[in-house]
Amino acid sequence: MSGRPSGVGAALVHESAELHVTGQALYTDDLGIRHAGTLHAWPVQSLYARARIVRLDPTPAYEVPGVVRVLSAQDVPGVNDAGVKHDEPLFPDEVQYWGHPVCWVLGETLDAARHGANLVRVEYEALGAVLTLQDAVEQQSFQGTALHLRRGDVQAAFMEAAHVFEGELEMGGQEHFYLETHVSLAYIDEGGQLFVQSSTQHPTETQEIVAHVLGIASHQVTVQSLRMGGAFGGKEMQPHGFAAVAALGATLTGRPVRLRLNRTQDMTITGKRHPFLARWKVGFHHDGTLCALAAELYSDGGWSLDLSEPVMARALCHIDNAYHIPHVDVMGRVCKTNKTSQTAFRGFGGPQGMLVIEDILGRVAPLLGLTPEELRARNFYQSGQSTPYGQGVKDAGRIGQIWADLLAHSDFHARRAEVAAFNAAQRHTKRGLAITPVKFGISFNFTAYNQAGALVHVYRDGSVLVNHGGTEMGQGLHTKMLQVAASALGVPLGCVRLAPTRTDKVPNTSATAASSGADLNGAAIKDACDQIKARLAAVAAGRFGSNLHPDDVRFEAGRVFPIGHAERGISFQELVHDAYHARTALWASGFYRTPGLHWDRERMQGEPFKYFSYGAAVTEVEVDGFTGAYRFPRVDILHDVGDSLSPLIDIGQIEGGFVQGLGWLTLEDLRWDVQGRLATRSASTYKLPSFSEMPDVFNVRLMKKATETGVIYGSKAVGEPPLMLAISAREALRDAVRAFGQANGVTLLASPATPEAVFWAIERARTPAPVAAD
Repeated sequence: MSGRPSGVGAALVHESAELHVTGQALYTDDLGIRHAGTLHAWPVQSLYARARIVRLDPTPAYEVPGVVRVLSAQDVPGVNDAGVKHDEPLFPDEVQYWGHPVCWVLGETLDAARHGANLVRVEYEALGAVLTLQDAVEQQSFQGTALHLRRGDVQAAFMEAAHVFEGELEMGGQEHFYLETHVSLAYIDEGGQLFVQSSTQHPTETQEIVAHVLGIASHQVTVQSLRMGGAFGGKEMQPHGFAAVAALGATLTGRPVRLRLNRTQDMTITGKRHPFLARWKVGFHHDGTLCALAAELYSDGGWSLDLSEPVMARALCHIDNAYHIPHVDVMGRVCKTNKTSQTAFRGFGGPQGMLVIEDILGRVAPLLGLTPEELRARNFYQSGQSTPYGQGVKDAGRIGQIWADLLAHSDFHARRAEVAAFNAAQRHTKRGLAITPVKFGISFNFTAYNQAGALVHVYRDGSVLVNHGGTEMGQGLHTKMLQVAASALGVPLGCVRLAPTRTDKVPNTSATAASSGADLNGAAIKDACDQIKARLAAVAAGRFGSNLHPDDVRFEAGRVFPIGHAERGISFQELVHDAYHARTALWASGFYRTPGLHWDRERMQGEPFKYFSYGAAVTEVEVDGFTGAYRFPRVDILHDVGDSLSPLIDIGQIEGGFVQGLGWLTLEDLRWDVQGRLATRSASTYKLPSFSEMPDVFNVRLMKKATETGVIYGSKAVGEPPLMLAISAREALRDAVRAFGQANGVTLLASPATPEAVFWAIERARTPAPVAAD
């Protein structure tokens, strides 16, 4: 803390922690009870994966007491579309997945709306559906454009390579399973303004979609995001349609409309993490260093594009992870299937891209006569090298520092020997140990989104109110923003309050996503605070002496004084009082745009990221050979967050990110049946990580002396990068499975590596098939 501004760097609990644990924190759905006469919305969902709507008759629904209105396409005064690509009709004439809402029933009570929805008559003409990623690739059912990432000459490199391997990897998706499902509340206020309370990561885009559905201007719509009970990317694009339905209902009925999905509806209607299929060919030199990678990546985008193209772009930009690959040729295509429209999820394609190269290295290390950790270390980026898309890795040495530190701190090599001894002594139980790195680019890969605004008010009593464009979803953004404002103005944290995020206070903001919430909004808040402080410093300089320059005024812990003369100080409140009477502006609008970014999407070249976040994890696993069940005795993590804005928040994010990644890679198995129905649509059929899956020992450390230049108070983003640390758990499972068979053979592992999948991997390891390589 020495030498750093007060507030920033303090290990504070989440600003709403007490409200969360006592149940006093209000969420969007809690606000509905405050509005008399609120109507409730319930969807009529398709029973086909793909079908044409021949007839829709809402008449029977109106026979239910309490049914007020059935919303359908004919009610839309503007554009019948809830997406930014104009491929997501709000009320479809052709359903595209099982569970697709065709209309919405509004009722005085939720039961009335539900009962009315059950009586709406819909006649369908069934059409052929594409239900699997493999089928989509075979049928060339694609959407969007193909993306290509190229560097060098891969074919020539393969000719010169000492070792060439080929393979395929299919990885599953993941359900967000936020605690709070999608919810919106819309009403017309006393001034005729449409006010929408929405659980959204992107209030500005929700505002724009609502406006174009209703055929009105954005200034007639205000969207507020009070707080979210989790989001993980699932509320970046997909809240817009639900907000539009509620807003349409409120506009047509003149009454507040509440739309909240129950868990089954949320899981059957909303998108997931994209499943991927990767086909690859890789070449190595004699010393085990990579020389070439050629790959085709296919993602299951579901029925519409949503954010699938930028997700694929980020996957391509992270297929190198922490490794220098001189020659690269990777193609990415988004497939169209008759499933929910897959969407953003923590990591946004980065996890899928990284898993490809990590799976490759884990597979081939034994064939090269190297341990996986040695093969990985030999291929780390070095100073002066650049990524396949042309961005220099200016701090390449940081991953090596983290790697060496973590190996030592986790006693990796001693534990490797202990694992080997355990495995030699145990026939039916084996242990595995693995270490994997993370290099993750921070910034939106759509350059225009890398901007943020803030509005800061200082009141006459010295108290401070902060508005910013970021949304709070439990990740601690508001906590960090309070600390930034307190530090920038030199006041105690208790002097600062945050207002809810809303579009009439800070307009045209970007989604709180891409791990950039603190970077962007923190810098915007600091800009506003710096403007106010400069004005106050001028007033203070005049008070302290005519020869004092404003730059020589210091603001610390609620006191203001000339540099070197703290005894002459006055309170911040007293200075604000003087400034007001001197007619000084005590509010400011702050703005920030991330400098130095440029990106050519067609060529997949440029510098799309402000910096890279680094980390590494060591995971140990113990596997039961009879069942494939496993436990994690210990996990050690070392992560780079720069100079942490809020260490307690950051450690929580690292722990949570790792566990969520653990779920994606080892437990969470989405299944659809042959009719396209989601079979895993509740907590009873979809396995989430619980306390029983937590590591027995969970050590998390932040990298020391890790200041990042050019960002808010030297900090780094932390939201998404830790999720990929869980790849170490998958690689530890591979190590344990290999111990059941021949240690020098290829060990294939499904993703997710559920206990069942691990069991079958063990069976294969006991009788390994020959693997061709040249």
